Amino acid sequence: MADPLLPDSLFLQVMSKRRTWVALFILVYALLLSFSWTFIRSILSWYSTATTDSSTGGGFRWPAVYASVVFGVVFGLLSMLAVLALAIPSMLVTWITILVLLAFAGKPRRSLVFEGRKITGEISGLALRIMLKEGNIVAALCAILSFYVLTTRRDD
Repeated sequence: MADPLLPDSLFLQVMSKRRTWVALFILVYALLLSFSWTFIRSILSWYSTATTDSSTGGGFRWPAVYASVVFGVVFGLLSMLAVLALAIPSMLVTWITILVLLAFAGKPRRSLVFEGRKITGEISGLALRIMLKEGNIVAALCAILSFYVLTTRRDD
């Protein structure tokens, strides 16, 4: 028998399936990667036109610096999104485990709600700090590597 509070709709049935959410996640991530690839190709195109238009030979190459910084930002953001996609389920499992353990320890309901809010803030803050630190490391490494590749490719 159907629950009178929930309408029987095809949308609710489809969205309640795990496969639907996995497919949506893959679709969104594929679109993000496609956009990033297009953006990277446009930066490479800009870099090639900027280096062919410049008549200065040798010295410090500003277009390579600009392009490598943009590459670093793009790859840093992609790595942070990938870490976030992996961190959210593990954060939820950790949060639920801690709340269940506190409930079994005999905490009153009001105290459990207060502790749950505090734990949520601590777990989210820690995950955000780690994500930003590692994303910045990836961005810096990608910027350095892309600067090296862009400057050695031009010399060839």
